[in-house]
Amino acid sequence: MRYLLLGLLLCICAPVSAAPLLAVADDQFAPYSFTQAHSETPMGLDVDLVSAVLSEAKLDFRIRLYPWQRVKQMLERNEANLAFAFAGTAERMNQYLLVGPLRTGATVFMTTHKTAITDWQSLEDLAPYVIGQVRGYAYETTFDHAELSRDTSALNPRQLVSMLLAGRIDIIIGDKTQLMYFVQEQNSASKVRILPRVLVEMPRYAAFNKNDQQHAKAFASALQRLKDNGKLDAILKRWQYD
Repeated sequence: MRYLLLGLLLCICAPVSAAPLLAVADDQFAPYSFTQAHSETPMGLDVDLVSAVLSEAKLDFRIRLYPWQRVKQMLERNEANLAFAFAGTAERMNQYLLVGPLRTGATVFMTTHKTAITDWQSLEDLAPYVIGQVRGYAYETTFDHAELSRDTSALNPRQLVSMLLAGRIDIIIGDKTQLMYFVQEQNSASKVRILPRVLVEMPRYAAFNKNDQQHAKAFASALQRLKDNGKLDAILKRWQYD
């Protein structure tokens, strides 16, 4: 009986290891977060950035990639601890605790040589055209609420580029680096044009549930240390893509 009681006490007193933190991201957001054929290993610039920050914070973690709509649902339902990388729009700031920015990306309009437009000065200049965008994405607050003809049938940026090249839409919007990545993937750089005026230089953030102040603060502190010691810049340069 004495040994049985001792065993029970040891079980009660033994520390319970916390489950690894779960970080989730878009599985179709190359070159930022994606998987290669026949592999489920997450890779990409944002994956490397978040992995480095979580390691610096000394947090046990897992990174998993899912369709973007599911990523948002998992964060909202507390099925994931953090999600990345969110645009720093007013809507997103109201929904989540945004920590960062991890990086900054240029949001641009891309078209083909079949359209007459050469640049734009106000969003009204885009009114005659059908603008393709990925369903569920937020781009920039003013644009998101502008009265424009939109096609939101694309489920990911790769599909959006394919729709533009097929002539199904006039103009698409997205991250410049990413759009060019998918254009190059289809050997179609000579078929597209990026309108010179940038919509916005959009910071990209890691998003936490508003009730998770503890992880958000730990992430923010670790991110700042990596910025200060130059390790964040080294990762960004490694993934530089023109």
